[in-house]
Amino acid sequence: MTETTLQARAKVNLTLDVIERLKDGYHRVEMVLHRLDLADRVRITVGGGKGPIRVESDSPLVPEGRVNIAYRAAQLIRDKYGMDRSITVSIEKNIPVAAGLGGGSADAAAVIEGLSMLLGLDLDTAGMMRLGTLLGADVPFCFMTGPALAQGKGEVLTPIPSGVVLDLLLVKPDFPVSTAWAYNNLKLSSITKRPDNAGMVSALAKGDKERIASGMVNVLEGVTALRFPEILRIKEQMMERGALGAVMSGSGPTVVGLFRDNNSALSAAEYFGKSYREVITTKTVT
Repeated sequence: MTETTLQARAKVNLTLDVIERLKDGYHRVEMVLHRLDLADRVRITVGGGKGPIRVESDSPLVPEGRVNIAYRAAQLIRDKYGMDRSITVSIEKNIPVAAGLGGGSADAAAVIEGLSMLLGLDLDTAGMMRLGTLLGADVPFCFMTGPALAQGKGEVLTPIPSGVVLDLLLVKPDFPVSTAWAYNNLKLSSITKRPDNAGMVSALAKGDKERIASGMVNVLEGVTALRFPEILRIKEQMMERGALGAVMSGSGPTVVGLFRDNNSALSAAEYFGKSYREVITTKTVT
């Protein structure tokens, strides 16, 4: 039996634009993503003989079996490389679930990376990304170490050279949002403000926090916040408490506030902690 433990880092959308709906029902997007030091701990254990795949977690919100993308990642590796050894995936959940922070995708990426090491597959980053694409458009980004411009369905990634560290506050309201629901209810003709992704790439490269903050735009906010106006209230309260900018991440409902420094983020977190269970201060990683 062999095992390894990896960090599965969350992501945030600094921007999210939807360009068009594709014939297969998916959407062509353009967005700027960043990695966080907020991470799940994923332990992957491979048994010495034939056996099942198991996924377990300290969070009751993490599903078991094939509905879990980490399970499907392990099954993908077994099917592709023709093996049936037992695999157990244990997830210590620190990333909020169904929050627009890519926790499930990050866990799946960790499973691919961990199994590559444990099984001697020696996959390089490009190879792991290709496998990740088979699981979901968000998974390939989870193999990157810094910010990127994501295009296509989200799987076409261009790294952004940036050394600036962003102090962030995450506030997740106590309701889930379905990504499919958000995209299906988006009316492209009703979008009035789109992000300047080229400007965001430039701002990250130059480390210009004020420009980064002013460029934080997500077109899915118009859908999610219409049904859940609490998202807009959180954004307004963040700005009142010193955020340089705030935006909903992914399809929501987590609101991300960019602050000038960690102390400012901690001060705002104390306020939000009185009303919300999932309030997290974190930083980007480069």
